[in-house]
Order: sequence, then structure tokens, then C-alpha cells
Amino acid sequence: MSSDAMSSPKDSTGLGASPAAALSPVRWWVLALVALAIAGHYYEYDAVAPLVEKLRAERDFSHTDIGTLNAVLSLPNIVFALVAGWAIDRFTATRMAVWSAAAGFLGAVLTAGGPDFVVVAIGRMIFGLAEEGLFMALLAILAQWFPKAGIGIAVTLFLSLARVGSYSADTSPQWAAGLYARGVEYPLWLGAGITGFSLLAILVYWWVDRQAGNHKVLAAAPTHERIVWADLFSFNRSYWYILGLHVLYASVFFPFRSTFAIGYFENVKGLSNEAASINNSWVFFTAVFATPFFGFLADRYGRRASMMLFGTLLMTATLLVLTLTDWPLWLSTAMMGVSFAVVPGVIWPSTTMLVEQRRLGTALGLITVIQNVALTAANLGAGKLLDVYGAGKENPGGYLPMMVFFFIISLAALWSVVALWRREQGPDALGLESIRTKT
Repeated sequence: MSSDAMSSPKDSTGLGASPAAALSPVRWWVLALVALAIAGHYYEYDAVAPLVEKLRAERDFSHTDIGTLNAVLSLPNIVFALVAGWAIDRFTATRMAVWSAAAGFLGAVLTAGGPDFVVVAIGRMIFGLAEEGLFMALLAILAQWFPKAGIGIAVTLFLSLARVGSYSADTSPQWAAGLYARGVEYPLWLGAGITGFSLLAILVYWWVDRQAGNHKVLAAAPTHERIVWADLFSFNRSYWYILGLHVLYASVFFPFRSTFAIGYFENVKGLSNEAASINNSWVFFTAVFATPFFGFLADRYGRRASMMLFGTLLMTATLLVLTLTDWPLWLSTAMMGVSFAVVPGVIWPSTTMLVEQRRLGTALGLITVIQNVALTAANLGAGKLLDVYGAGKENPGGYLPMMVFFFIISLAALWSVVALWRREQGPDALGLESIRTKT
């Protein structure tokens, strides 16, 4: 995902909730609107995965081409993530959300209507820029409407509802079978229409925001967050361990589950497109309900490093089960779903505990930039391996190098979290295991 699916619940405005917004029952309508908006973008982000075999058959796209369609979602954000944060501070989160939602709709339309690979890739690139900006803006909006005591549950619900978009994309070959039967462009136009509803939700929120007068408060407020480049060299060791986990976990999960998993299930496990998509969808369905649960456990009992270690071990074990066994797919799906609920639900709040507040923007910006570099490389690398080794229905063994590639990255992620866990057991611990919070 987008790397969205693992994005920070920080207050990008530096303002927190205004007193009026914090007490207003309207904030729950705001949460519903922004969750609807991001769910639509999550749908479009994952819309390519169920279409891998159709794109190869009907458009003659290679695996490298398909990997590129998701790689370009991340490539421009290597730079744009920092620009988006500045734009939110400079122009307000609401304006940034409107601009991003409109750009996302344009990108989805180009993706659906593009006559060739170049236009489709340009559409995906525009959408990727928009998705990153929209996610950051919506998190900032939540911080404006919810008090500090309630922002945790708000962001957790926001992330959980966002997973509904990914789940719907993976199940679309079943509930939109008629569109899939008509050709690859029809499911893509469905994704464009859903991003149009995202834009509508943001426009409704814009009206709500203006009615509440919140935009006047934010426009008058000074901004405080800026990037201090010297800070990049002064973070403690725990920060670098958790940065490694951020980057490496995302480099396995999103390229596999959001790009290549459905094709793998079809060609290696012998499933139909509909069955493969349903199996993949349960990862996101599990995360919808499990993410708030693990967030609650972390707040109630601490043990954050231990929970991240558990979640990363599950991802590594999932790859082994998929590659080396013929065990039922529901088992590996459940394992990856729990992993995806634990790690994203715990890692971002943990990151905020490892960095001083005055340097938090720099810390999160650096993670986002490096994560986008890694996502781009992992998507392109996996696609290239599939092409080089001729992976497909006639040669299911050609998928093995890709699975080894992801397994090696997962071992590196595991090393990062083990190093973090060990540090948290010693005298230099920063409280990930012990600090409990109340909301």
C-alpha cells in the first residue's frame, strides 16, 4: 500500500484538536468521511492485483510491467512525502485533502482509460502522489478534530476502516464478476468510480469544516514543524532499528500481497482468479478487526517490541508455509493477517516514543522517504525475477526465486526487530516494553 497502510498518526499541523472540535459530536462524522475517502483510495491502490493475469493476457503486460505499475506508486513519493508535509503546514490539511483527492481521481481515470502501458503508468504515478498526500492530510485532519486522549482510537478506527477498501478490491472478482468478464478495462473503471466517491466524501468534509469554522483557526495558526537536516545523524540506535523494520516489513508485505500474491495463488496453488482474490482478501479482512485489538493490548500492557517481534516472525513463517508446504491457504492467510494487524498497529505509536517531539517530523519523514525507495525497488525486483525465470501457469517453479527474495528481506526485518527487542531489555530501554497509556 500503499506504504499508507503503515502511516503515522502524528499531528502534521502541530496544532492538536481545537477545544470546540475536540468536544463536538461532529468529529465522529468527520471520522466517517475521512475513513470513506481513504478506503476508496486503498481500493484503487490494490485494484491491479486481481487483474495480473488479465493484464498479461489482454494487454500483453510482462511481470516487470505489472511490478512497475505498483512501483510508480512509491517512486515519486521518495521526494514528494516531504513536500506533502510542507504543503499541509502551509496551506492546511483540508485544502491538501481536496487537492489530493481530485488528483487521485484523475490518476484513476488515466489508469482505466489509458490506451497503452505508458499512459496507464502515468495514471498510477499521479494516483500514487495523490494517495500519499491524502493519507498525510487525513491524519492531520483527525488530529485537528480529536483530543490527545482520543486520537489513538480515532486513528486505529481510521486504519481499520481503510482496510475495507483493500478487502473490497481483492473480493471484486466475485461481487463484480460481470465487469471482469467484459474485459480488463471495466474493473479499472470501477476503481476510478470508487475514487470519485472518495473525492465526494472529501468535498462533504470540506463543507463540514467550513461550517464549523475550523479552517479559520487553522489558517491563522503559525506552523512550527520543519526539517532539520542535522537531526538525521543524531537519532538513537533504537530509532534506526525500528526504521529498518518499517522499511523491510513494508518491502515484503505490499509487493507480495498487493501485487503478486493473487497471481501466485492462481499459478502455483491452482486457484481460480476469484478464489485467489478471496484468499488474499482475508488478510485485510482480518486486519479490519484485529488492528484495534492489538492497539488496545499495546496501550494496556506495553510489550510493544515483543508484539512487533511476534508479528514479524509470523510474516517470515507465512512465506515458509506458502513456499514449502501444501497446507490450506486459509492458514497462511490468517497468519499474514494477524501479522499485518500487529506490526502496523504497534510500530507507528512506538516510533513516536523513540524520538523527541521536536524531531518527530524529521524522523517520520525520513522513514517515509526510505520506505518509498524500498517499495519501488522491491516491486521492480520481484517483477524482474518472475520474468527472468519465466513464472506462470506453465512454469510455477519460476515463482520460487521471488519467494526466496521476499524471505531474505523478511529475515533482515526480523534481525532489526530482534535488535530492538534486545535493546529494550537492557539499561538503554526507552519504554516500549514497559510504558502503558490510558485513553
